Amino acid sequence: MTTTTPRPTGDPGGFDIKTRKRLPLFIAIGVIVVVVLAFAGWRFWGGSDSKSPNETAGATLEIATAEGNAAEEALVNFIAEKVAPNYDLKIKFKGLADSTTINRAVSDGEIAGTIYQHKLWLGQVLEANPDFKEEAATPVFRWGFGIWSDKYADPAQLPDGATVSLYSDPANEAQGLWLLERAGLIGLNPTADKWKATQKDIVSNPKNLQFKLLDFAAQSRALPDLDAAVGYTEYYLAAGIDVTKQMFAPPAPDEFAGQLTIGSKWKDTENIKKLIEVFKDPAVQEYLATDPQVKNILLPI
Repeated sequence: MTTTTPRPTGDPGGFDIKTRKRLPLFIAIGVIVVVVLAFAGWRFWGGSDSKSPNETAGATLEIATAEGNAAEEALVNFIAEKVAPNYDLKIKFKGLADSTTINRAVSDGEIAGTIYQHKLWLGQVLEANPDFKEEAATPVFRWGFGIWSDKYADPAQLPDGATVSLYSDPANEAQGLWLLERAGLIGLNPTADKWKATQKDIVSNPKNLQFKLLDFAAQSRALPDLDAAVGYTEYYLAAGIDVTKQMFAPPAPDEFAGQLTIGSKWKDTENIKKLIEVFKDPAVQEYLATDPQVKNILLPI
């Protein structure tokens, strides 16, 4: 910035031009950084309410699943409308984009819980993200999960060398192998942890099944090109495949039951204690057994 100052009387030049000294650039940047950090600290520690809804009396607790999962959304909405008020609790559904986002939000207390994963999947999440602090509080439902085929009506009809698809993530690959063993198609090493089994644990394969790993949506779309596939009912129904194409579907064990997952830090708060009781209410199992919105997709425990 510049200023003009009159010269003394008689000075023929008229005016002097003086330049105001500026702060060095690194000092100016430092001042800005300090101000920004101070404001951020005020927002985090004092300028806003940093308490989780989990520990706030009367707060609405959000239960998240993956976006677009209509059956799980319907279940949460039923619980919010018909069950939670009996426990003086307010609940609402929230759809989030992916597993990491959901689990981070649960761990941090931004949302109260999720019902989209079984124990083995949760274990994988925690192994990959050791900073997450979560735990399974109670089983809620079993997903419809079975062996599907466009070509055969019974697992025994599969030909020698049949191509069978499993899911490409380890937890659900293990569930698929468990189901194939139940159907008498393979044998797994009896010393292996069957809830974490891989193809390396197969000790007998009398039909010489060939395995193809696909993700959830791709598997159901690829069914016409496969001899069989092992997967979740919801993806097949979403792809317009009739449930009659599911040729084997025994009840899944508890290890593969959908769990109410909560943040460990919040498990002793009154809100979360009530939340667990809400999901244990018998009305939840009655809904799963009778409501057409979840029929064949979410099964009662």
